[in-house]
Amino acid sequence: MKKTLLALTGAVVVAGIFSFTTAKFADTYTVNATDSKVQFIGSKKAGYHNGTLAIKSGVVAVEAGKISGGKFVFDLASVKTDAEKLDGHLKSPDFFDVAKNPEATFEITSVAYTSASTADVTGKLTLRGITANVKFQAVVRSIDDKKLFVQADFNLDRTLFGINYGAGMLSNDVQVHTFLFAAK
Repeated sequence: MKKTLLALTGAVVVAGIFSFTTAKFADTYTVNATDSKVQFIGSKKAGYHNGTLAIKSGVVAVEAGKISGGKFVFDLASVKTDAEKLDGHLKSPDFFDVAKNPEATFEITSVAYTSASTADVTGKLTLRGITANVKFQAVVRSIDDKKLFVQADFNLDRTLFGINYGAGMLSNDVQVHTFLFAAK
């Protein structure tokens, strides 16, 4: 009887402690699709082309003032470059194949801060129905209890997603510059 009473008292004490403890869950920030953007540079033997791609939607998880996750959707039909003829080609099966795959997604699987404002981000990018792991360094320009701004500059190997058009003439690596704005 004493053991049962002692166990019951212990359970009540533990429950009491946890009832006054507030668990910290991730805050969710919604991407501002108007201000956020993805810029890219694709190079070839005779030069390069600049382009942009719209972020359709997304969310960023923040815990204790640090990014902990996120998921983003990109509108591949929004691709625009410095050459109108190239825009149509990028939407074709040679590149994005927008008719079959109008969107790309990126989901953060881990974030490891290397300084107060720099983090190594790892995630899964799905493009043309193919998913590949991608890792890059992000710079957290600002983050507070209402909004955030993150920037990332990295190279992406297009061949990971079956985009092999122009092999030998076009660089496999595409330079990507991302500017992400989000708010609660």
